[in-house]
Amino acid sequence: MSTQPAKALETFVNPKPERDYTIKIEIPEFTCLCPKTGQPDFATLYIDYIPDQLCVELKALKMYVWSFRDEGAFHEAITNQMLDELIGACSPRYMKLRSKFNVRGGIYTDVVCEYEKS
Repeated sequence: MSTQPAKALETFVNPKPERDYTIKIEIPEFTCLCPKTGQPDFATLYIDYIPDQLCVELKALKMYVWSFRDEGAFHEAITNQMLDELIGACSPRYMKLRSKFNVRGGIYTDVVCEYEKS
């Protein structure tokens, strides 16, 4: 059975919910499509978060990231969408998502979105 991209984000119970600690994830192979040209955009994603009751399961995260491969979206929109969906899945105390896109037309794009639970 082959693995397929999926929008479902899975979680697991935080093994130490009484402590603040940071989980740092680097995803160097993110791809999506430019909504204007249809050309591929490549980025490295950096996720830093302080979990509350749940943590993001990494294989499901990989399949989730892969699901954007054939979608057209502006860098700003896709970064905010992913942050919103990650927050919806695990409700962290804090989360930051940075999308560092490769150069295109001589311009680099680096989008940073943050969330902090009130």
